Amino acid sequence: MKKSLLVLCLSFFAFSFMQAQELRFGIKGGVNVSTLGGDSYDGLVSFDSRTAYHVGIFAEIPLMMKFSIQPELLYSAQGSQFGGFFSVDGFDDQKLDYLNVPVLVKYNIIAGLSAELGPVFGYLISADGERIFDDEGLEIDNKEAFNDLDIGIALGVSYSLKSFLFGLRYNKGISNVNNDEFTSNKNQNNVFQIWAGYSFL
Repeated sequence: MKKSLLVLCLSFFAFSFMQAQELRFGIKGGVNVSTLGGDSYDGLVSFDSRTAYHVGIFAEIPLMMKFSIQPELLYSAQGSQFGGFFSVDGFDDQKLDYLNVPVLVKYNIIAGLSAELGPVFGYLISADGERIFDDEGLEIDNKEAFNDLDIGIALGVSYSLKSFLFGLRYNKGISNVNNDEFTSNKNQNNVFQIWAGYSFL
C-alpha cells in the first residue's frame, strides 16, 4: 500500500512537470478542525473535534478556459476527541495522522478567486489515543483498529494574491476508517481546513 501511494504521488507530479508549460507549484499549511462522523460506539464513547494542522506541497496545472487541476501531497493530523467509559483520564484525543493526496479540479470564478472540488486519497501513518481492546478483552495497538487507506471528497475555495494563497476547505470522508475486524461501527474523517500558501511561478 505504501509503495502504491508513493507511485501515485510521484506520477501526479511527474505528469505536472511534463505536461504543463505554465506550471505553478508551492508550499502550503494551516489548521485542521477534524472529527469522526458516522456511528457511535453504543453510547460508550463520544466524538468532539480535534484541532491540529496540515502541511505540504502542491502543483497547479492549467487546463482549458478557466479550469486547472491541483494535485497536493500533505501531512494531515486528523482524528477526534475520543472518550467515555474506555478512557482512563477522561477525554483524550484519538490522533489519526495521514499522508493525503488531494487531486482537485479548480474553476476560476473571478480574478484570483477559485472554487475547488475533487477526491482525497489518504494513507494512515500513525494512530494514537484511547486504549483499544479486541473482542476477547486484550489490548491491541491503536493503529490496528483503523484502515490504512482513507478516501474522501474535498470542497473548497481559494484566493490568490500574486504569489500568496489563502483558502477554506472541507474534506468529507466517504470510506470507513475503522478496521472491520475490530468493530462493525462505521466512521468517517470529516475535516475543516483553513490554510495559507506560497507559490513559485
